[in-house]
Amino acid sequence: MNKIVKIAFVFLLGLSTLQAQNSQKAKALLDDVSKKVKSYDNIMIDFKYALNNQKENINQESKGNVTLKGNLYNLNFMGVSKIFDGKKIYTIVPEDEEISISKYDEDDKDAITPNKMLTFFNSGYKYNWDILQNIKGRKIQYVKLVPISSRDKRKEILIGVDVQTKNIYNLIEIGKNGTRTTLTVNSFKTNQPLSKNHFTFTESKYPDYYINRLD
Repeated sequence: MNKIVKIAFVFLLGLSTLQAQNSQKAKALLDDVSKKVKSYDNIMIDFKYALNNQKENINQESKGNVTLKGNLYNLNFMGVSKIFDGKKIYTIVPEDEEISISKYDEDDKDAITPNKMLTFFNSGYKYNWDILQNIKGRKIQYVKLVPISSRDKRKEILIGVDVQTKNIYNLIEIGKNGTRTTLTVNSFKTNQPLSKNHFTFTESKYPDYYINRLD
């Protein structure tokens, strides 16, 4: 009996060590991704977004694009544009001819913004090394994130990283309610020439829009 206990102990110890190594390897890969992102002057991304929930029979797809430069961003998604100039967020809805202007809260760490899309994974998760896939000739290594907070509505998140470029290929969020959202990067360009007004809201362009000032 003692021999069996010892074997089981050694097995569990080895399994625990392997899990720790895999976690460290996963975190190291994401650290490389963060370093790469911070090395660019700006980033331009074209992406595809898909939302699926088989239980609720929901299948939605949409495309969008975003330009990032430090904390600044210019996002176009599902017919809505969002511009952050470093101080205020401008949400432009052409369908309603309405613009909302709100102040950015630096203390709101839970705020989900486009500029966090490539770095949100730096804290608040358990890291696991996942599968390696060959997608259209590209080696994509997946890292599985499990939220530490039990209040998080997400069960897990998979981040697909291009092994060669260390850029993110896709993000897959799986909710506790069965909802699966996938964001796939179709185009990833860096250090592009941008106009000086790329992150500037010009009110004169929208003379007939209703402006809702929340700032």
